[in-house]
Amino acid sequence: MRTIYHKIKFYYSVNWAKTLYFNFKKFPFSIAKKLPFFFYGKVKFTSIKGEIIIRGNIKRGMIGFGQPYEMNTLHKGIAEIFIEGKMIFNGYMQFGKDYFIYIGKNAYCELGNMSSLGTDGKLICIEKIVLGEYCRIGHESQIMDSNFHPMIDTLTGEKLSMTAPINLGNYNYVGNRVSIMSKTKTADYCTIASNSICNKDYFKMGSNILIGGIPAKLIRENISRDWEWEKEALDAFLMI
Repeated sequence: MRTIYHKIKFYYSVNWAKTLYFNFKKFPFSIAKKLPFFFYGKVKFTSIKGEIIIRGNIKRGMIGFGQPYEMNTLHKGIAEIFIEGKMIFNGYMQFGKDYFIYIGKNAYCELGNMSSLGTDGKLICIEKIVLGEYCRIGHESQIMDSNFHPMIDTLTGEKLSMTAPINLGNYNYVGNRVSIMSKTKTADYCTIASNSICNKDYFKMGSNILIGGIPAKLIRENISRDWEWEKEALDAFLMI
């Protein structure tokens, strides 16, 4: 009876109107009928004109928007999606509650298998953002490849670029309230401390590192989240 109760509770949490509309709007019937995208809670589709690609074996509910996988249980009802560029999912992906996703018209966003963005997270892609597999990003964090405003060098008159690509490696663990800005690049098994600002290439620092601060700098080497211990539990808990 307890198992039946939890199943009923889970399916009650799905926004079936948005789930059905999105899947059948964006994919041919052969894919849409599998319902690879699940939406939980209230969400506004500001635009879904862009191209959405799923790579790999397509399963029901493999990509969850507003998926209830964190400690908090309530939605504020402010989730919003704007997709006019290209968005690629290389497998499973979880977005927490009250997310904001913006993929600009000429933008490219690629998300690795079992990557995630926690509650109140923002992903704003104007040029290019790539996340590796198991790139887990904590709540209230933001990934933005643009500073949104034109800047100039007042001595030379040079106009500075507003955008630059972001590329995070596999098995990155990002704490809460982290800002990942344009030019950020990390290697595999990188941990980013909470409340940090990342804005440069950290790839040359290597794997198994902890970075943090404003702006982020190397804190410790030879350290990593214990992925071997957690991976099986993550897969069991997060895959629908």
